[in-house]
Amino acid sequence: MGAARQAEDAGAGPGVLRVGVLAYPGCFASEVFGVPDLLTMAGHVAGPDAPPGYQVSIVSPRRRVTASGGTSLDVCPVREVDVLVVPGFALSPDTDLDAWLARLSPEIAAIRAQAATGTAVVSLCVGAFLLAQAGLLDGRRATTSWLHAAELARRHPNADVRPEHLVVTDSGVTTTAAFSAMYDFALDLIRRHDGVRVARATARLALVDDARASQTPYVDARLLPQPGRDFSQRVMRRLDQNLAERYDLAALADAFQVSTRTLLRRFREETGRSPLAHLQATRVNRARHLLETSDRTVAAIAAAVGYQDPGTFAALFARHTGSRPNAYRAAFRRSPLATVPEA
Repeated sequence: MGAARQAEDAGAGPGVLRVGVLAYPGCFASEVFGVPDLLTMAGHVAGPDAPPGYQVSIVSPRRRVTASGGTSLDVCPVREVDVLVVPGFALSPDTDLDAWLARLSPEIAAIRAQAATGTAVVSLCVGAFLLAQAGLLDGRRATTSWLHAAELARRHPNADVRPEHLVVTDSGVTTTAAFSAMYDFALDLIRRHDGVRVARATARLALVDDARASQTPYVDARLLPQPGRDFSQRVMRRLDQNLAERYDLAALADAFQVSTRTLLRRFREETGRSPLAHLQATRVNRARHLLETSDRTVAAIAAAVGYQDPGTFAALFARHTGSRPNAYRAAFRRSPLATVPEA
Protein backbone atom coordinates (compact mmCIF):
# COMPACT_ATOMS: atom_id res chain seq x y z
CA MET A 1 0.00 0.00 0.00
CA GLY A 2 3.00 2.31 -0.50
CA ALA A 3 3.77 4.69 2.30
CA ALA A 4 0.13 5.24 3.21
CA ARG A 5 -0.44 4.66 6.92
CA GLN A 6 -3.73 2.81 6.97
CA ALA A 7 -5.03 2.37 10.50
CA GLU A 8 -7.75 -0.24 10.29
CA ASP A 9 -8.64 -0.56 13.95
CA ALA A 10 -6.46 1.80 15.96
CA GLY A 11 -8.02 5.06 17.05
CA ALA A 12 -6.31 8.35 16.29
CA GLY A 13 -4.56 10.07 19.16
CA PRO A 14 -5.15 13.69 20.19
CA GLY A 15 -4.13 16.16 17.51
CA VAL A 16 -3.81 13.52 14.80
CA LEU A 17 -5.50 14.57 11.55
CA ARG A 18 -7.68 11.75 10.27
CA VAL A 19 -7.62 11.55 6.48
CA GLY A 20 -9.81 9.13 4.56
CA VAL A 21 -9.29 8.43 0.85
CA LEU A 22 -12.47 7.22 -0.85
CA ALA A 23 -11.59 4.36 -3.20
CA TYR A 24 -14.01 3.24 -5.88
CA PRO A 25 -13.96 1.04 -9.00
CA GLY A 26 -11.81 2.57 -11.72
CA CYS A 27 -10.36 5.39 -9.62
CA PHE A 28 -6.76 6.39 -10.28
CA ALA A 29 -4.62 4.24 -7.98
CA SER A 30 -1.88 6.88 -7.98
CA GLU A 31 -4.36 9.46 -6.68
CA VAL A 32 -5.42 7.09 -3.91
CA PHE A 33 -1.84 6.92 -2.65
CA GLY A 34 -0.40 10.28 -3.77
CA VAL A 35 -1.70 12.43 -0.92
CA PRO A 36 -1.07 9.81 1.82
CA ASP A 37 2.48 9.25 0.61
CA LEU A 38 3.28 12.98 0.71
CA LEU A 39 1.78 13.20 4.21
CA THR A 40 4.03 10.31 5.26
CA MET A 41 7.05 12.16 3.89
CA ALA A 42 5.98 15.24 5.83
CA GLY A 43 5.93 13.15 9.01
CA HIS A 44 9.51 12.06 8.38
CA VAL A 45 10.58 15.65 7.67
CA ALA A 46 8.87 16.98 10.79
CA GLY A 47 10.79 14.57 12.99
CA PRO A 48 9.92 12.71 16.21
CA ASP A 49 9.47 15.87 18.29
CA ALA A 50 6.85 17.37 15.96
CA PRO A 51 3.14 17.58 16.83
CA PRO A 52 1.04 14.49 16.06
CA GLY A 53 0.76 13.79 12.35
CA TYR A 54 -1.78 11.99 10.21
CA GLN A 55 -3.83 8.82 10.31
CA VAL A 56 -4.71 7.75 6.78
CA SER A 57 -7.25 5.11 5.82
CA ILE A 58 -8.45 3.93 2.42
CA VAL A 59 -12.21 3.70 2.77
CA SER A 60 -15.08 2.48 0.61
CA PRO A 61 -18.75 1.56 0.91
CA ARG A 62 -17.78 -1.62 -1.00
CA ARG A 63 -15.99 -4.71 0.31
CA ARG A 64 -13.65 -4.92 -2.68
CA VAL A 65 -12.31 -2.23 -5.00
CA THR A 66 -10.28 -2.57 -8.17
CA ALA A 67 -8.68 0.70 -9.21
CA SER A 68 -7.23 1.78 -12.54
CA GLY A 69 -4.88 -0.68 -14.22
CA GLY A 70 -6.48 -3.60 -12.39
CA THR A 71 -4.92 -2.61 -9.04
CA SER A 72 -6.69 -4.36 -6.17
CA LEU A 73 -7.06 -2.14 -3.10
CA ASP A 74 -7.43 -3.12 0.53
CA VAL A 75 -10.22 -0.96 1.93
CA CYS A 76 -12.03 -0.46 5.20
CA PRO A 77 -15.60 0.74 5.76
CA VAL A 78 -16.33 4.45 5.51
CA ARG A 79 -15.68 5.98 8.90
CA GLU A 80 -15.64 9.33 10.62
CA VAL A 81 -12.64 11.36 9.41
CA ASP A 82 -11.53 14.98 9.45
CA VAL A 83 -10.78 15.12 5.73
CA LEU A 84 -12.28 12.93 2.98
CA VAL A 85 -10.27 12.83 -0.27
CA VAL A 86 -12.02 11.74 -3.48
CA PRO A 87 -9.60 10.73 -6.27
CA GLY A 88 -10.26 11.11 -9.98
CA PHE A 89 -10.73 8.57 -12.75
CA ALA A 90 -10.04 8.19 -16.46
CA LEU A 91 -12.54 10.48 -18.18
CA SER A 92 -12.22 10.02 -21.93
CA PRO A 93 -14.35 11.42 -24.79
CA ASP A 94 -16.26 8.14 -25.09
CA THR A 95 -17.06 7.88 -21.37
CA ASP A 96 -20.78 7.73 -20.67
CA LEU A 97 -20.53 10.02 -17.66
CA ASP A 98 -24.17 9.65 -16.63
CA ALA A 99 -23.87 5.85 -16.56
CA TRP A 100 -20.52 6.06 -14.78
CA LEU A 101 -21.87 8.31 -12.03
CA ALA A 102 -24.95 6.12 -11.68
CA ARG A 103 -22.70 3.14 -10.95
CA LEU A 104 -20.97 5.18 -8.27
CA SER A 105 -24.17 6.04 -6.39
CA PRO A 106 -22.90 4.35 -3.16
CA GLU A 107 -19.79 6.55 -3.21
CA ILE A 108 -21.79 9.69 -3.98
CA ALA A 109 -24.11 8.92 -1.07
CA ALA A 110 -21.07 8.45 1.19
CA ILE A 111 -19.64 11.81 0.09
CA ARG A 112 -22.93 13.53 0.79
CA ALA A 113 -23.21 11.90 4.22
CA GLN A 114 -19.66 12.84 5.22
CA ALA A 115 -20.18 16.47 4.17
CA ALA A 116 -23.40 16.60 6.20
CA THR A 117 -21.44 15.81 9.38
CA GLY A 118 -19.02 18.69 8.78
CA THR A 119 -16.17 16.65 7.30
CA ALA A 120 -13.93 18.62 4.94
CA VAL A 121 -14.32 17.05 1.48
CA VAL A 122 -11.63 17.24 -1.18
CA SER A 123 -11.73 16.12 -4.82
CA LEU A 124 -8.68 15.44 -6.96
CA CYS A 125 -8.91 16.18 -10.69
CA VAL A 126 -12.23 14.92 -12.13
CA GLY A 127 -13.29 13.62 -8.75
CA ALA A 128 -15.07 17.00 -8.80
CA PHE A 129 -17.82 15.36 -10.86
CA LEU A 130 -18.60 13.08 -7.90
CA LEU A 131 -18.75 16.06 -5.54
CA ALA A 132 -20.99 17.91 -7.96
CA GLN A 133 -23.29 14.89 -8.27
CA ALA A 134 -23.51 14.86 -4.48
CA GLY A 135 -24.67 18.48 -4.61
CA LEU A 136 -21.57 19.88 -2.88
CA LEU A 137 -20.58 22.32 -5.61
CA ASP A 138 -23.88 24.18 -5.88
CA GLY A 139 -23.25 27.81 -4.97
CA ARG A 140 -19.54 27.16 -4.46
CA ARG A 141 -16.40 28.06 -6.36
CA ALA A 142 -14.65 25.00 -7.77
CA THR A 143 -12.04 23.78 -10.21
CA THR A 144 -11.05 20.58 -11.98
CA SER A 145 -8.80 19.53 -14.84
CA TRP A 146 -8.69 22.29 -17.48
CA LEU A 147 -9.57 19.66 -20.04
CA HIS A 148 -12.94 18.95 -18.42
CA ALA A 149 -13.78 22.26 -16.74
CA ALA A 150 -16.25 23.32 -19.43
CA GLU A 151 -18.15 20.04 -19.09
CA LEU A 152 -18.34 20.43 -15.32
CA ALA A 153 -19.68 23.97 -15.73
CA ARG A 154 -22.18 22.85 -18.38
CA ARG A 155 -23.54 20.01 -16.27
CA HIS A 156 -23.65 22.04 -13.06
CA PRO A 157 -24.52 25.67 -13.84
CA ASN A 158 -24.95 26.47 -10.14
CA ALA A 159 -21.25 25.80 -9.57
CA ASP A 160 -18.81 28.67 -10.11
CA VAL A 161 -16.11 26.79 -12.03
CA ARG A 162 -12.69 28.47 -12.06
CA PRO A 163 -10.69 26.52 -14.68
CA GLU A 164 -7.52 28.56 -14.19
CA HIS A 165 -7.09 27.65 -10.51
CA LEU A 166 -5.02 24.78 -9.12
CA VAL A 167 -6.80 24.47 -5.78
CA VAL A 168 -10.09 26.07 -4.72
CA THR A 169 -11.55 25.85 -1.21
CA ASP A 170 -15.03 27.18 -0.55
CA SER A 171 -16.97 26.55 2.68
CA GLY A 172 -15.31 23.28 3.60
CA VAL A 173 -15.19 21.85 0.07
CA THR A 174 -11.90 21.74 -1.83
CA THR A 175 -11.41 20.90 -5.49
CA THR A 176 -8.15 20.60 -7.38
CA ALA A 177 -6.96 20.74 -10.97
CA ALA A 178 -5.54 17.84 -12.95
CA PHE A 179 -3.54 14.94 -11.51
CA SER A 180 -0.39 16.52 -10.02
CA ALA A 181 -2.47 19.25 -8.35
CA MET A 182 -3.09 16.64 -5.65
CA TYR A 183 0.40 17.57 -4.44
CA ASP A 184 -0.49 21.28 -4.38
CA PHE A 185 -3.42 20.38 -2.12
CA ALA A 186 -1.31 18.06 0.04
CA LEU A 187 1.38 20.72 0.51
CA ASP A 188 -1.28 23.23 1.56
CA LEU A 189 -2.64 20.70 4.05
CA ILE A 190 0.88 20.09 5.41
CA ARG A 191 1.48 23.85 5.58
CA ARG A 192 -1.64 24.37 7.70
CA HIS A 193 -1.04 21.32 9.91
CA ASP A 194 2.76 21.33 10.30
CA GLY A 195 3.82 24.83 9.27
CA VAL A 196 5.63 26.45 6.39
CA ARG A 197 9.04 24.94 7.18
CA VAL A 198 7.83 21.35 7.01
CA ALA A 199 5.77 21.99 3.86
CA ARG A 200 8.70 23.63 2.10
CA ALA A 201 11.13 20.88 3.12
CA THR A 202 8.67 18.19 2.01
CA ALA A 203 8.30 19.86 -1.38
CA ARG A 204 12.07 19.97 -1.80
CA LEU A 205 12.47 16.35 -0.76
CA ALA A 206 9.74 15.20 -3.16
CA LEU A 207 10.84 17.49 -6.02
CA VAL A 208 7.36 19.05 -6.02
CA ASP A 209 6.83 22.66 -7.09
CA ASP A 210 5.38 24.52 -4.12
CA ALA A 211 5.09 27.89 -5.88
CA ARG A 212 2.55 27.14 -8.61
CA ALA A 213 -0.51 29.38 -8.70
CA SER A 214 -2.41 28.43 -11.85
CA GLN A 215 -2.95 25.57 -14.30
CA THR A 216 -3.35 27.96 -17.23
CA PRO A 217 0.31 27.72 -18.38
CA TYR A 218 -0.26 24.01 -18.96
CA VAL A 219 -3.36 24.33 -21.11
CA ASP A 220 -3.01 22.93 -24.64
CA ALA A 221 -5.89 24.40 -26.64
CA ARG A 222 -5.53 21.65 -29.24
CA LEU A 223 -6.74 19.10 -26.69
CA LEU A 224 -9.76 21.05 -25.53
CA PRO A 225 -13.08 19.55 -26.57
CA GLN A 226 -14.79 21.66 -29.18
CA PRO A 227 -18.25 22.95 -28.29
CA GLY A 228 -20.86 20.96 -30.08
CA ARG A 229 -23.19 23.78 -31.02
CA ASP A 230 -22.89 26.26 -33.80
CA PHE A 231 -23.88 29.48 -32.02
CA SER A 232 -21.01 29.63 -29.54
CA GLN A 233 -18.55 28.52 -32.21
CA ARG A 234 -19.53 31.46 -34.40
CA VAL A 235 -19.30 33.89 -31.49
CA MET A 236 -15.89 32.57 -30.49
CA ARG A 237 -14.66 32.76 -34.06
CA ARG A 238 -15.65 36.41 -34.27
CA LEU A 239 -13.97 37.22 -30.95
CA ASP A 240 -10.82 35.28 -31.85
CA GLN A 241 -10.49 37.10 -35.17
CA ASN A 242 -10.73 40.51 -33.50
CA LEU A 243 -8.58 40.16 -30.39
CA ALA A 244 -7.32 43.74 -30.55
CA GLU A 245 -10.78 45.29 -30.71
CA ARG A 246 -12.52 46.67 -27.63
CA TYR A 247 -15.04 44.22 -26.17
CA ASP A 248 -18.55 45.53 -26.83
CA LEU A 249 -21.29 43.15 -25.70
CA ALA A 250 -24.10 45.13 -27.31
CA ALA A 251 -22.33 45.26 -30.67
CA LEU A 252 -21.56 41.55 -30.45
CA ALA A 253 -25.22 40.75 -29.78
CA ASP A 254 -26.29 42.97 -32.69
CA ALA A 255 -23.92 41.11 -35.00
CA PHE A 256 -25.77 37.88 -34.23
CA GLN A 257 -29.21 39.52 -34.14
CA VAL A 258 -29.98 38.55 -30.55
CA SER A 259 -30.35 40.47 -27.29
CA THR A 260 -27.38 40.69 -24.94
CA ARG A 261 -29.26 38.52 -22.45
CA THR A 262 -29.92 35.83 -25.06
CA LEU A 263 -26.32 35.90 -26.22
CA LEU A 264 -25.00 35.46 -22.70
CA ARG A 265 -27.48 32.68 -21.91
CA ARG A 266 -26.88 30.67 -25.07
CA PHE A 267 -23.12 31.07 -24.91
CA ARG A 268 -22.99 29.93 -21.29
CA GLU A 269 -25.28 26.98 -21.99
CA GLU A 270 -22.90 25.76 -24.70
CA THR A 271 -19.53 26.59 -23.14
CA GLY A 272 -20.04 27.06 -19.41
CA ARG A 273 -18.63 30.60 -19.40
CA SER A 274 -19.21 34.11 -20.75
CA PRO A 275 -17.98 35.54 -24.09
CA LEU A 276 -15.75 37.96 -22.15
CA ALA A 277 -14.16 35.09 -20.23
CA HIS A 278 -13.47 33.32 -23.51
CA LEU A 279 -12.01 36.49 -25.03
CA GLN A 280 -9.76 37.12 -22.04
CA ALA A 281 -8.51 33.53 -22.06
CA THR A 282 -7.80 33.73 -25.80
CA ARG A 283 -5.99 37.04 -25.39
CA VAL A 284 -3.87 35.59 -22.60
CA ASN A 285 -3.06 32.50 -24.69
CA ARG A 286 -1.98 34.71 -27.59
CA ALA A 287 0.10 36.84 -25.24
CA ARG A 288 1.72 33.73 -23.81
CA HIS A 289 2.75 32.67 -27.32
CA LEU A 290 4.22 36.09 -28.07
CA LEU A 291 6.09 36.20 -24.77
CA GLU A 292 7.53 32.75 -25.46
CA THR A 293 8.51 33.30 -29.08
CA SER A 294 9.07 37.03 -29.78
CA ASP A 295 11.15 39.98 -28.59
CA ARG A 296 8.19 42.38 -28.50
CA THR A 297 7.88 44.52 -25.42
CA VAL A 298 5.15 43.77 -22.92
CA ALA A 299 3.42 47.02 -23.93
CA ALA A 300 3.46 46.00 -27.60
CA ILE A 301 2.08 42.56 -26.78
CA ALA A 302 -0.63 44.11 -24.61
CA ALA A 303 -1.70 46.34 -27.52
CA ALA A 304 -1.65 43.40 -29.92
CA VAL A 305 -4.22 41.57 -27.79
CA GLY A 306 -6.48 44.54 -27.11
CA TYR A 307 -5.09 46.32 -24.05
CA GLN A 308 -3.79 49.89 -24.33
CA ASP A 309 -2.89 49.96 -20.64
CA PRO A 310 0.02 47.57 -19.95
CA GLY A 311 -0.85 47.58 -16.24
CA THR A 312 -4.38 46.32 -16.89
CA PHE A 313 -3.00 43.66 -19.21
CA ALA A 314 -0.35 42.58 -16.69
CA ALA A 315 -2.96 42.21 -13.93
CA LEU A 316 -5.22 40.10 -16.18
CA PHE A 317 -2.26 38.00 -17.33
CA ALA A 318 -1.19 37.36 -13.73
CA ARG A 319 -4.72 36.41 -12.72
CA HIS A 320 -4.86 33.78 -15.48
CA THR A 321 -1.32 32.40 -15.29
CA GLY A 322 -0.10 33.18 -11.80
CA SER A 323 2.87 35.16 -13.21
CA ARG A 324 3.48 38.71 -14.37
CA PRO A 325 4.37 38.90 -18.10
CA ASN A 326 8.10 39.44 -17.59
CA ALA A 327 8.32 36.60 -15.08
CA TYR A 328 6.39 34.33 -17.44
CA ARG A 329 8.77 35.19 -20.30
CA ALA A 330 11.77 34.41 -18.12
CA ALA A 331 10.33 31.01 -17.19
CA PHE A 332 8.92 29.90 -20.54
CA ARG A 333 10.94 31.71 -23.22
CA ARG A 334 11.72 29.25 -26.01
CA SER A 335 15.41 29.30 -26.83
CA PRO A 336 16.90 27.85 -30.02
CA LEU A 337 18.12 24.29 -29.73
CA ALA A 338 21.79 24.16 -28.88
CA THR A 339 24.06 22.83 -31.61
CA VAL A 340 25.18 19.30 -30.84
CA PRO A 341 28.90 18.85 -31.57
CA GLU A 342 29.85 16.04 -33.88
CA ALA A 343 31.49 13.03 -32.28
